[in-house]
Amino acid sequence: MMNKKQKNPDYKYNEGKALAELKEYIDSTYDEHYSKNKFQATEFIIDGGHGEGFCIGNIMKYAQRYGKKGGKNKRDLLKVIHYGIIALYINQMEESEDD
Repeated sequence: MMNKKQKNPDYKYNEGKALAELKEYIDSTYDEHYSKNKFQATEFIIDGGHGEGFCIGNIMKYAQRYGKKGGKNKRDLLKVIHYGIIALYINQMEESEDD
């Protein structure tokens, strides 16, 4: 991880815009529709020890669905990235447990 604060690079592929859209999407998943009593179902799945498989399965599901259901739906790609972020979180949790 980077520790030095640097100015935003000159992105070639609109990464800054994509990250802003991703943040907006992730923020929306914390609305009441996706969570119950401030807990998301994903939290229960992670607590049950099935988080990594759940995330990888959803990454595969939405990657394979992209371009088929609803055309090239950008939301499917955002879901792939979001589940990847959750999988990274699980990986970090497991690494810290091993230390």
